[in-house]
Amino acid sequence: MADEKKIGVAIVGTGFGKQIHLPAFQMHPHTKVTAIYHHNLDKAKAIAHECNIPYASDNLAHICSLSEVDVVSISTPPFLHYDMAKIALENDKHILLEKPLNLNAGETRELYQLAQQKGKIAMADFEFRFIPSWQLLKEYLEQDYVGNIRFIKIDWLVASRANAERAWNWYSVKEKGGGVLGAIGSHVFDYLNWLFGEVKTISAHLSNAIAQRPDPLSNNELKPVTADDTCLITLELKNGTPVQVNLSSVTYQGRGHWLEIYGEKGTLVLGSRNLKDYVHGFKLYASNSDKPLTEVEIPKRLAFPQVYTDGRLAPFLRLVDQLVNSIKTNINLPPSLKEGLYSQLLMDLTHQSHEQKQRLSN
Repeated sequence: MADEKKIGVAIVGTGFGKQIHLPAFQMHPHTKVTAIYHHNLDKAKAIAHECNIPYASDNLAHICSLSEVDVVSISTPPFLHYDMAKIALENDKHILLEKPLNLNAGETRELYQLAQQKGKIAMADFEFRFIPSWQLLKEYLEQDYVGNIRFIKIDWLVASRANAERAWNWYSVKEKGGGVLGAIGSHVFDYLNWLFGEVKTISAHLSNAIAQRPDPLSNNELKPVTADDTCLITLELKNGTPVQVNLSSVTYQGRGHWLEIYGEKGTLVLGSRNLKDYVHGFKLYASNSDKPLTEVEIPKRLAFPQVYTDGRLAPFLRLVDQLVNSIKTNINLPPSLKEGLYSQLLMDLTHQSHEQKQRLSN
């Protein structure tokens, strides 16, 4: 496909956006990065020069008005998402939105409805749907490998914020969308829905082990941390299946990310002990009845055509495939903001359950 026919993409957010969004859109054969936004114009221009991007601006409305921009890919902190996505949609651009999508389900619902009104594609970055071992797990479930599921257990225990000296920033502030629930719980709620269906009830306890962190922008003055770093969540699916979810970002030598499914006919376990890269390292184990768990080989038809040092890049490229197909067919393929809204709703209920100390129904 010639450059002039490629889908033009504006990158908004230069942390994860520069690490993953930007290279993925530059690598994909049907997309081209045509603009970069940063609130600091000098930084925007520097990235544009470094990465050969035609337009750089500190004015998002200007970026979204460019005819060379078809998609706005947003990976800024979550408290900025709503206003930025709204500007993009009101300028008739498609959007790709990082998780956690917004500060609450109300904001996500408004964006979802606006995208529908405008006839625009609005996609959420739920990457686990595109990882080969997770796709194989879904196939096993669809083939009724374990039969009726008796119990689901999820542990996602990492040490990313175990060091109390790690700097204070927006992630430390609940009101700005910070905390482990938004960072990884948003993924969990999406793949629970994708793999097992809807949630009926939820009961949660959130805690914060590190009450203060140094702010490097204020001479390392200690600032309060209001966001959660550990979440214990008990759910019941619509079909009655019990689910236990344990999330923590402050567990030195935590066991990593594991999903265990126990059924009447057998067991499936998917997990990774990799604490540095949340995509690399997943293995699927299966057991019939009471036989030992055995690792399942990932078939070539599901394997990534190429893997990268940063494991997040390969599944994100598949997400870009989904975005491109959505735009070409004008069908909002999952994971769209519809799926994102469901994840955000469950996060809202998690906070409410903790605050009210009650089990809530969805």
